[in-house]
Amino acid sequence: MQKLTLEFYDDYAPNYQKYRAIFKRIFIKTLKLLDYTEVDYLLEVTIVDEETIQSINRDYRQIDRVTDVISFAFSDEVPGEVLVKDAPVTHLGAILICAPRAISQAEEFGHSIDREFKFLFVHGLLHLLGYDHETTEEEKEMFSLQDKIIGKRGKSS
Repeated sequence: MQKLTLEFYDDYAPNYQKYRAIFKRIFIKTLKLLDYTEVDYLLEVTIVDEETIQSINRDYRQIDRVTDVISFAFSDEVPGEVLVKDAPVTHLGAILICAPRAISQAEEFGHSIDREFKFLFVHGLLHLLGYDHETTEEEKEMFSLQDKIIGKRGKSS
């Protein structure tokens, strides 16, 4: 039986712990939808503040501003790094979600905070699975998948 592990860290405030279970359900649903059923998967998610995500955005992406979500795929090839082949668990990577930005975006877009956190999680997860939105076609595909996974209103998980 496939094992899906979600390591969850709430570096922002302990009241975001409820997202551990929500994100795990979304993680399982996403992998089933995309037919990722052959190996075990590990994913890290951290809820952070604006200062932390801005620092990471600046240091790793050379963009010195706050953003809502950042994902780091552990399978991306970086010069000098050696990837572990045939590992028993596929470590997809890490997703960092900025809680204050998620809250302000929920208010700005007129939907629930839960919906925004789900959207940001799925968005980061799809990036880790190789999806992007650089072109119009890629954006349509990625956003269509996001809607299938969490629903247009974010009520499904």
